[in-house]
Amino acid sequence: MTVGQVPLGKIIALLSDSGLRVSVGPFNIRINTKSVTLANHIYSLYENYKLAEGELAEFHVQIIAAHPKRKPFSPHIRFFVDGHSPFPPFPQAHELAALEWGINLVIAARVSHLLLFHSAVVERNGQVILFPAWPGSGKTTLCTALIYRGYRLFSDEFGLMDPDNGDFFPIPRLMPLKNESIQIIRDYLPEAMLGHEIPKTQKGTIAHVRPPKESIMRSEETAKAKWIIFPKWVAGSSLSLEPLPDSEAFLLLASNSFNYEVLGEVGFQAVTHLIRTCSCYKLVYSDFDDAISVMNDLTD
Repeated sequence: MTVGQVPLGKIIALLSDSGLRVSVGPFNIRINTKSVTLANHIYSLYENYKLAEGELAEFHVQIIAAHPKRKPFSPHIRFFVDGHSPFPPFPQAHELAALEWGINLVIAARVSHLLLFHSAVVERNGQVILFPAWPGSGKTTLCTALIYRGYRLFSDEFGLMDPDNGDFFPIPRLMPLKNESIQIIRDYLPEAMLGHEIPKTQKGTIAHVRPPKESIMRSEETAKAKWIIFPKWVAGSSLSLEPLPDSEAFLLLASNSFNYEVLGEVGFQAVTHLIRTCSCYKLVYSDFDDAISVMNDLTD
C-alpha cells in the first residue's frame, strides 16, 4: 500500500502521533510532525511511496515548532533526528526543505556499510550512469530531464554502492530544483510534478520534483554501473562529450564521496574496480535535447 492509497486524514494522524513510516529505496524512514501544511505537502509528493507500517525504521525524523529567542513571535521549526537537532531553526515556510535536507544529512552521516558518492544516478537498459558533480553543476536538472525521457531514477544526490559486489541501490527521493532551474524544468517538462516554490532558503528558491511512479515502484531493483560522466551546464555552449583518463576520474570520484576515507582500503578497492569497469567522460552542454540525444547514443 502506498501513501496515496490512504485517506489524507489518516496520514495526518500518523504524522502527528506514532509517525508515518515510508520505504525509500533500501531504508525505512519514520516521519513525525504536527504541521498540517507539511502533512499536505508530504501527502502530495510522497503519494507513490510504499508504507512501511510495522517495519523497523532506520531513521526517525521530526519537524517540530520552535521559538527562537531572537525572533520569539516569528514562526519557526526545527529538524530532529533521534531527539537531536543538527540545524539551527528554520522559518516555518521552509519546513519541507528542512525535512528533505535533514534526511539527506542523516543518510550521508550514518550509512557506513555502503560507499556513498555525491552523484546523480540513473539507469537505462539495465546499466547505471553516475553523474558525480559539485553543487551548481546542474546535475539535478539534467537528472530530471533524463528520468522524464526514459531513464530510471536511482537518486539525484546519492550513489549507494555495495563495495563487495559493485551493485548500486536506488533511493529515488524528491529532487530539489533551485532558482532558474525551476522554470526551465516547468517549461521543458510540463508533465513533471513539482511541489510549491520555497523562496529565501539558504540555497535560494527551491521546488521539489516528485520522481516518476515507475522509479519508485522499482526501487528494489539494483544494477551495476557502466558509465561515469562528470556533467557541467554552461549557458550557450555547444555539446561536448570527451573521454576522461582513469587516473583523473578516480581522483574526481573519490573526492565526490561522502565516506571514501572512512572505508579506507575497502573504499580504495571499490573505487578502483568501478573505474576499471566503467567508461568515464566529461560532459559540457547547454541544451537538454542535445544532452539526451548523446546519452541515448552512448547507452544504446
